[in-house]
Amino acid sequence: MLTKRNWKLGSIFVVIMMLLTACGAKSTPTAVAVPPTEAATPTAEVVAPAELNVAAILSIGLESTWDSTFYDAFKRVQAESPHGVKINDLVYTEGAYGDEAGTVMRQYAESGKYDIIFAQAAFTDQVKPLAEEFPNILWVVSGSGNELLGGNVYNIYMRIHEPSYLEGIIAGMMTKTNVIGVLGLFPADDVNDDANAFIEGAKSVNPDVKAKITFIETWYDPAKATEATNALIAAGADHILQGGEVYQVCADAGIYCYARYADSNFMAPTAVLTSALGNWDPSINYIIDQWYQHKTTNQPYNAPVEKIWFTMAEGAGEIAPFHDLDSAVPQEVKDKISEVRQQILDGTFVVPLNEATPISDE
Repeated sequence: MLTKRNWKLGSIFVVIMMLLTACGAKSTPTAVAVPPTEAATPTAEVVAPAELNVAAILSIGLESTWDSTFYDAFKRVQAESPHGVKINDLVYTEGAYGDEAGTVMRQYAESGKYDIIFAQAAFTDQVKPLAEEFPNILWVVSGSGNELLGGNVYNIYMRIHEPSYLEGIIAGMMTKTNVIGVLGLFPADDVNDDANAFIEGAKSVNPDVKAKITFIETWYDPAKATEATNALIAAGADHILQGGEVYQVCADAGIYCYARYADSNFMAPTAVLTSALGNWDPSINYIIDQWYQHKTTNQPYNAPVEKIWFTMAEGAGEIAPFHDLDSAVPQEVKDKISEVRQQILDGTFVVPLNEATPISDE
């Protein structure tokens, strides 16, 4: 019987003999296949970004629903923290145009702090040279009047023609004069689209409707908007799509008006029947996705050379509640709105996108 000591000695002897045999034999090396990627220089590890800094040039300021709805949407997206990224508070400048806007954007870019810069109006003249100089910044221009540049410049549109069509249905079913009004700002394609939808919505339920249209040729001028609204009222309009945001004029005249982008009933509770809501959330999320992809793949930005916009079904638009005016809206109107709204959401009805400048009916 082998003791533990004898077993160990025997094992050592066997190992020594095997080594001596191997030294005397002719060895054949074993080939090991090394993938080319392993043989080459290792790829640098991509680290997912932890924080995002965003700056913006607002078109007017937070008193404008175009800007305030963008700001509110940014706050909502910030709270959601897409991709687990901490989004720091939006840094913004109000009311800068032309060379001044270009100077502010250059300061943002040269600071090296900002990953995304939103220019919330027609700013491609200022953005174009900066985008070429700062290719790792994602630039966003919003709305009409912008050149489609591609690359690291994205063109976001806020479309509210779908809820505007629903507003038009209400106006067409409730008008007593068969005259509806549209107070537009500039006859730009993202003003024309919801104006045309409002008119078409009204005529879809009331072919006798006549539309009166006025453009005040400015993005913000309450005095001019008030004067134009009074002219529409004098022409017989008792339901007005109010682009100038002067709702008290409608209240004083005892007629109904409709707001754009934000729920503005609180500004004239007896006059603002409803509002076509514009939600920037899908657009902001899309832009953050593009930035995140760029940061995690090291691929250059490749913006589509087209207008980027989202639908009601994608969460970009909605129609506001009637609030205290709910009892003033007949049930048949509510039923029609509910029916068409659902058709828009499920895709069985598509609101025509018409960017042509509307003309008043004779």
